[in-house]
Amino acid sequence: MLWWDSCPVELCELGRKSMLIGPNAPISFESKYRASHMAHVYDFYKPDLASEYPVVDGKLSQTCYLMALDSCYRQYCAKYEKLVGEQFSISDADYCVFHSPYNKLVQKSFARLYFNDFMRNCSSVDNDAKEKLQPFANLTSEESYQSRDLEKGSQQLAKHLYDIKVQPSTLLPKQIGNMYTASLYAALASVIYNKHASLSGQRIVMFSYGSGLTSTMFSFKLNEGQHPFSLTNIASVLDVTAKLESRHVTSPEKFIDTLKLMEHRYGAKDFETSKDISLLPPGTFYLTKVDSMYRRFYEKKTDGIVDGKIKCSNGIANGH
Repeated sequence: MLWWDSCPVELCELGRKSMLIGPNAPISFESKYRASHMAHVYDFYKPDLASEYPVVDGKLSQTCYLMALDSCYRQYCAKYEKLVGEQFSISDADYCVFHSPYNKLVQKSFARLYFNDFMRNCSSVDNDAKEKLQPFANLTSEESYQSRDLEKGSQQLAKHLYDIKVQPSTLLPKQIGNMYTASLYAALASVIYNKHASLSGQRIVMFSYGSGLTSTMFSFKLNEGQHPFSLTNIASVLDVTAKLESRHVTSPEKFIDTLKLMEHRYGAKDFETSKDISLLPPGTFYLTKVDSMYRRFYEKKTDGIVDGKIKCSNGIANGH
C-alpha cells in the first residue's frame, strides 16, 4: 500500500510518504537490477548550522544529477542484459519516475536516457533521431552535460515517449513543488492514481537522487493485487484530486510573514506557538511550545477538541 499526503497549508513545499511492506504486494521490487552511484561533491549542503537554509550550487547540482543518472542507467542496463540476455532500453520501461526538484530537470533527465540509448545503438531510437543526434556522438561526457543544443534536441526527439512514459508521473510534483525525498514517491503515486487500471504487468523504472551525492536506479513490476491492497483501491485511497482541491490559498504577505517567523524560531527555545489550528485536519499532532531546556511539547487535534497531550524529548515520545 502506498499512501501520500501533502502539507495542509500551502506555505511550503512539503510532502510525506508511507509504505506498507509485505508479501503478495501489487508493487514488487526488482532488486536484481538495482544500480547505485555515489560521489563526494558540494552541490547542495548545509555548512552553517545556525541557518535554516542550505548552500546550493545550482549548475553543479544539475550536472551531478545527470552524471549520476548516466552512471546508474549504464549499470542498470548492464545488469539487465547480463541476467536476461537482451539489450535494455527505455522501451522496456512502461513508465520512468524521477526525483523531481522541478519539472524541467525531469524533462532533461528522460531526454538524457534517450541520448544514452542512442549512444548504445538501441532500437528505441529511430533512424531519423539517430541522424539528428549524430553530431553529438563524439562529445565528452562533460561537454555533453553543458551542451544546450544537445539538451534541446534530445528533449524534442524524446517528447513523444516522454508524454507516454513520464508525463503521468508529474501531477503531484508539479502541483506541490520540490518535496525532496518524498518527490520520487509522490511521482510514483501520480502514476498509480492516473494509470492504475492499466498498470498490471508493467514495469516502472525509478531514479532517486540525494545531493552530496548518492543515487539509485531501481524498478518495480506491478500487478492488480487483491483488495484492500489492490492498485484500484490504492488509487482510491490516494484520492489525489480531492486532496489537491482541499488546499488553502494564502497571500504572499502571509507566506513572507510565516518564513520570517520560521527563521526567527530556528534553533530557538523558550517560546509558545500560535494557537490557530483551524487548518489542521483531525488527528494532527502539532507543536505547542519549546521550553528553556529545548524540550518540545505537542498536542493532538481531534474533531475540533484538543486532547491526548504528548511530551517529546529528543524527538522520542515518552507517553506523558
